[in-house]
Amino acid sequence: MPFRHVPVERPPLSTPYQPPAHPYPQPSGPYPYQQPPAPYPYPQQQPPGPYPPGPGCEVCGAMPAAPVTVRGHQGMLVLMRFLRRQGVLCRTCGLAVFRQMQADTLVRGWWGPLSVVITPITLLVNLGALSRLRRLPAPATAAWRPPLDPGRPVLRRPAGFFALIPLAGLAMLLIALPVLVVVGTSSEPTGVRVHHRQNREPLAVGACAHNDGDWTNQDLRNVPCDSPDAQFEVTEPRDGYCAEGDYIARLEYSVNGRTTLCLHPLKD
Repeated sequence: MPFRHVPVERPPLSTPYQPPAHPYPQPSGPYPYQQPPAPYPYPQQQPPGPYPPGPGCEVCGAMPAAPVTVRGHQGMLVLMRFLRRQGVLCRTCGLAVFRQMQADTLVRGWWGPLSVVITPITLLVNLGALSRLRRLPAPATAAWRPPLDPGRPVLRRPAGFFALIPLAGLAMLLIALPVLVVVGTSSEPTGVRVHHRQNREPLAVGACAHNDGDWTNQDLRNVPCDSPDAQFEVTEPRDGYCAEGDYIARLEYSVNGRTTLCLHPLKD
């Protein structure tokens, strides 16, 4: 049986796709639910003070911080070591570094001939760093890690008590040196010199004398010429000179302290 062509009706072509209108109209202004950004919960505050804004403490991150240099010394009999800790530190961390360096220097800095002199100088130089740290206000911003623990003051640590021994010895040495210089330059003890001045009597011309000392330290006294202690006869110089073989008494044995007297040895 032959096939019969049956026409098929095709639907009409649709128009290009257009999105439907939004059921909720959009406002022309900014989005109604858009809020301004919230402030940062930990605002960075710049503390008052002479230090300009800058980086925080390199140990804990707190501010304010300042560049500080703390020095130390270690003596080792023949050799020595010069130590230094330098960085931007806050008041808390800087105080911890200062106290630790000072305590270590007080214990290990004396063991050498030159270190005995260098150690006190190092301790005094560090006082400048301490003054700078004390001028810093307390940290005013949150730290991103715990700061260093300052611990107890230096003089309240065992190192402070240990350092009293070399410091006391150094102080005694500084006091003893001037005294030894004064005593060494004196040719005669002061007490002996005063004693001689109090008991000395002028020698009389024509009288006799006895020397209880030597000719470097004369100790002359008047004695009777008929006494067995008589050694010299006191005479005056002629033409400004004593006779040959005579001795010369010190000027202080004269009445006025300015006249030369001669001592003529007596024959036994």
